[in-house]
Amino acid sequence: MKPLDPTGLKRLHRDWRHQTEGRVALILDSVQSPFNVGSILRTAAAYRVEHVWLAGATASPRVPSVQKTALGTDRFLQFTTADLAVDAVQEAREKGWRVIALELADDAQPLHAVGLGNAVCIVIGNEDHGVSAAALRACDATAYLPQLGKVGSLNVAVAASIALYEARRQEWKP
Repeated sequence: MKPLDPTGLKRLHRDWRHQTEGRVALILDSVQSPFNVGSILRTAAAYRVEHVWLAGATASPRVPSVQKTALGTDRFLQFTTADLAVDAVQEAREKGWRVIALELADDAQPLHAVGLGNAVCIVIGNEDHGVSAAALRACDATAYLPQLGKVGSLNVAVAASIALYEARRQEWKP
């Protein structure tokens, strides 16, 4: 077995794009670290996120350290800013998105057990405080990522990456 050449890599990704029809969006609720935002944006572009709401104190995609981490992939994304994440949640719902908060909360279900549907918007919260209370209440459901080790939480960019993969995985046929 050998690594794919550039043509093989393009073919592989094209085949997956043809199997992917669902819509995915993100709301970043005061994700403050520019490096986390850049990493999330790069992953969002890789998983064909349709729209990203930048809410609250989320670092701007124009900040140099966000751009450094995103490696220019922000050009493949569409953005809307919102003063409050709850406003972004309401706007997403009005546009037909099912809004799911990714949060360690008492009513949360494992993300893989939540039927995300064909148009899902995932809310990613602040590195320390998570999804704001008002946004959490406005969401259609709350999900968490089950963890097996002795660590209680993941880096927000890592959690967003896993959630985006799961949103796509649910629509792919084996």
